[in-house]
Amino acid sequence: MAQKPSAKADTKAKPKKLVRYKASKDELLEFYRQMLLIRRFEEKAGQLYGLGLIGGFCHLYIGQEAVAVGLQSAMNEGEDSVITGYRDHGHMLAYGIDPKVIMAELTGRAAGISEGKGGSMHMFSVEQKFYGGHGIVGAQVSLGTGLGFAHKYRDDGGVCLTYFGDGAANQGQVYESFNMAELWKLPVIFAIENNQYAMGTSVNRSSAEDQLYRRGESFRIPGVQVDGMDVLQVRGAAEMALDYVRGGNGPILLELKTYRYRGHSMSDPAKYRSRDEVQSVREKSDPIEAAKAELIKKKVKEEDLKAIDKEIRKIVAEAADFAETSPEPEPNELYTDVLVEQY
Repeated sequence: MAQKPSAKADTKAKPKKLVRYKASKDELLEFYRQMLLIRRFEEKAGQLYGLGLIGGFCHLYIGQEAVAVGLQSAMNEGEDSVITGYRDHGHMLAYGIDPKVIMAELTGRAAGISEGKGGSMHMFSVEQKFYGGHGIVGAQVSLGTGLGFAHKYRDDGGVCLTYFGDGAANQGQVYESFNMAELWKLPVIFAIENNQYAMGTSVNRSSAEDQLYRRGESFRIPGVQVDGMDVLQVRGAAEMALDYVRGGNGPILLELKTYRYRGHSMSDPAKYRSRDEVQSVREKSDPIEAAKAELIKKKVKEEDLKAIDKEIRKIVAEAADFAETSPEPEPNELYTDVLVEQY
């Protein structure tokens, strides 16, 4: 009788325990400022969309600010890479990219970060190792795995932070990517932004396994569930994940439990949930209000926080003015950036 092949011995290292990050007053003020910038920027983007100045699709990040700020504040800028789906404005702002060039891109202007040809869903910055902005659901997971392969091949010490949503978590290429990333021990953090509703269906109704941090278990990828509405817990998770991945242990999966206040996109009336539900989350779990309450405990004055808000509103207004007054791309730009070379 033929012998059964033996299973792999479970000798994998385990990630350290998740510990909420202990931020100094100055660090927490910076997190608060970055989250507020994303919130005010997205509110302004919603207004410009309503005025017809932003065309196509527009997916706002309102409510999810703690995820991008908490994770990306721990990354090494210029060394690590980031890739995400089409809800990407917040991630770019969290990476320190100029709000003016992001808003100009949203409005299709030549001064935009993708020269007005990417729009809301396809922003890109090779200089800052921000690789999009992708419109195909889940496609960025395979690309992020490739970026992780590049980091390992070049031995440059970098890690790829690969974002995707709860809806994309059911896509087939995600699991092909998990398998390869673990086999090759690639330096990738897979970050699932579970905002509960994908495009418009509750994760509980659309996923047989709705505890998404378990999705990597069959590939021996450890998973951790994180309160994505708490910027300090997210930052703590980022530090734990980076420690694990930089240690040569291969990929890790983070499920960030978060919530978007607006519809899936600006064209979504969001009738699949009640206003009371959204209001309840705003009142009990808003990431910006939670950070504000912690700052007040640290003896930061209300007037200082109001001054930050005033400064942010000015930055966003200037970004909108810059976008509105910048020229559109020339017609011959339709034929550039399509192929590597001109033919």
